[in-house]
Amino acid sequence: MKVLHVITGLAAGGAEQQLRSLLPYLRARCEVAVLTGHGVVADAIERAGVPVHHVGMRGNRDLRAVGRLARLMRGRRYDVVHTHLYRACVYGRLAARLANVPAIVATEHSIGREHVEGRRLTRSIRALYLASELLGHLTVAVSPTVADRLSRWGVPRSRIVVVPNGVDGAAFGFDAALRRRTRERLGLPESAFVIGGVGRLEPSKRFDTLIRALPPLEHAVLLLVGSGSCEPRLRELAREAGAEHRVIFAGESPDVGALMSAMDVLAAPSVEETFGVAVVEALASGLPVLYDTCPAVEDLPPGSAPGARRVAADRLAAELSGLAARPPLRLPPPEAVRLYDVRRQADQLERLYLRLLGAAPTEE
Repeated sequence: MKVLHVITGLAAGGAEQQLRSLLPYLRARCEVAVLTGHGVVADAIERAGVPVHHVGMRGNRDLRAVGRLARLMRGRRYDVVHTHLYRACVYGRLAARLANVPAIVATEHSIGREHVEGRRLTRSIRALYLASELLGHLTVAVSPTVADRLSRWGVPRSRIVVVPNGVDGAAFGFDAALRRRTRERLGLPESAFVIGGVGRLEPSKRFDTLIRALPPLEHAVLLLVGSGSCEPRLRELAREAGAEHRVIFAGESPDVGALMSAMDVLAAPSVEETFGVAVVEALASGLPVLYDTCPAVEDLPPGSAPGARRVAADRLAAELSGLAARPPLRLPPPEAVRLYDVRRQADQLERLYLRLLGAAPTEE
């Protein structure tokens, strides 16, 4: 079985890192097509031996990308095309239909209540999505929360399958020596209380609340992992708060596990999430987690993630202060990490591919 994964870009975002983590565990022969740019995740995927095809899309209305994708799909004779993220789903499903690919699957990583991939939902965006959805065979939701949103959009429940995101827990296991090395590289003293924030630097992530919480925490440092349009504003906010020397902008990183080893807590104040991969990764690393919205935790049975606590934005500073006053704490990975093991995700997707190809029973 030959599978082409089509994704909008391969910078170090959640969906992109998720694809990178998944590929080694799929038994199918996989290749990747990226619509725009290159990015650190593309480099990591290629180093692992998976071919990456660059489509060279120049903008949202570059319809030539559809023809280039269709020619790639026809020429390399894929059994399955699996698209990821909004633009890739719209263009990739159309190209797959034109190329007569037998099975067309899309994963929805970033559909929020009011935004999709950082842009506000409009009628035209929703209409285009629904039209392109009809060109595929099934849509994978990364959480029951996303499945409910898709259904409210108008996607029939019969065309939606929930396959949660996966995490390689072993890759995030705590390593004291790695913690020391990473802190030395970042110029962090061992005594520093390091608050971590992981994700795109965009408004919905609300990393500004973490910067505002810093001034009263004398020995605290904020380590932000990711990039995005809000970085200039966040840097200015740190200067205004007199905390610019205590905020580290680490940028995009293919090795989030090492950076988490240097943290003492992960704070995830995002107002809207579709899953919350960084939260599960932090739990695998033994970190306590303070979050506002996280379907990955909220969709599980009670007690599956005891290290994660929901904290309203107006209580975040007080909670961080309480943690900073205690000795550093590393927790055992909870049941949630096992439930979201990337191997389970890979097995579910491969059964789905085979079912669509008529090579497996229709009942899961």
